[in-house]
Amino acid sequence: MERQEELKAAAAKEEIWKYAYGFTDMAVVKCAIELGIADALERHQAPMPLAQLSSILRCSSPHLHRIMRFLVHRQIFKEDSKGYVQTPISRLLVRNGEQSMAALVLLESNPVMLAPWHGLSARVQGGGASAPFTTAHGSDIWCYSAANSAHSKMIDDGMACDARLWVPAVVDGCPKLFDGLRTLVDVGGGNGTAMRILVKACPWLCGINFDLPHVVAAAPDCVGVEHVAGDMFHGVPKADAAFLMKVLHDWGDEECIQILRRCREAIDKDKGKVIIVEAVVGEEENEEDNNNRLEYARLSLDMVMLAHTDTGKERTKSEWTHLLTRAGFTRFTFTRIHAIPSVIQAWP
Repeated sequence: MERQEELKAAAAKEEIWKYAYGFTDMAVVKCAIELGIADALERHQAPMPLAQLSSILRCSSPHLHRIMRFLVHRQIFKEDSKGYVQTPISRLLVRNGEQSMAALVLLESNPVMLAPWHGLSARVQGGGASAPFTTAHGSDIWCYSAANSAHSKMIDDGMACDARLWVPAVVDGCPKLFDGLRTLVDVGGGNGTAMRILVKACPWLCGINFDLPHVVAAAPDCVGVEHVAGDMFHGVPKADAAFLMKVLHDWGDEECIQILRRCREAIDKDKGKVIIVEAVVGEEENEEDNNNRLEYARLSLDMVMLAHTDTGKERTKSEWTHLLTRAGFTRFTFTRIHAIPSVIQAWP
């Protein structure tokens, strides 16, 4: 019994190491993106020895060796007798890759986004409405982004990563979701990545990408997508259906109800619907292990909301039901897909 307790204590200490040094994963992956390691290996299309990789990247070979040793240990890259090679994870770090997640890593590891985490305990203790982001930077994340175009672009690029991952999962998980629709407005659609993917997958759709003026001003043109500037709290462009992905979790209940009411006003009261792609927290204990890992991601997003927004949060099914009912919707469904969010459909 004493030996078992010693082993448990040792395991607990090893677990604490993960929290003491957990930031190293983010920092070293950010370093790999900035150096362009995955890009170089992707272009080479063959194992690359350290000397060649360091020459191409113009890096210190001894330092790069230590970086690669860490990344290989974390299974982000692999190493064989001929050199370093890509993995499914490292291919997501190629800056201009079709499925790239690099921009999301660069966003969340940016000093502007990291600073608020140091104020998390103060917010919990104080219980105040202002997020640590507001305390750290003097304005909320939306005003800060509006005043700093570089950060606004960083947010849009980061959110586009989620769109590239989530929208195909939505289409695959709900194959009839967009049947019968002619027009679709993406509320808070950022640079239009989600709508571009949707009109390509569903070419019968006429898409409207709707966001704040400074956001849509930087959105690239796309056939089948119209960019419209406005404020979702004041009104939403008319369409057969409204689409909101990773938008409502940024706001408190009253703001969400206001947004949902504007969406309900924008769609046909008989045939229209609102499609919400958001996390629904509270997995059942008997869910598959993969879904348990997704639940970790959902709860992590909830911590991001606590640090970066004044009133945002991830919600349970009952909390979503409460919002939708108060916003005037009479019927709604929840569909799990193979991704962090679920698909919620709501009808007037």
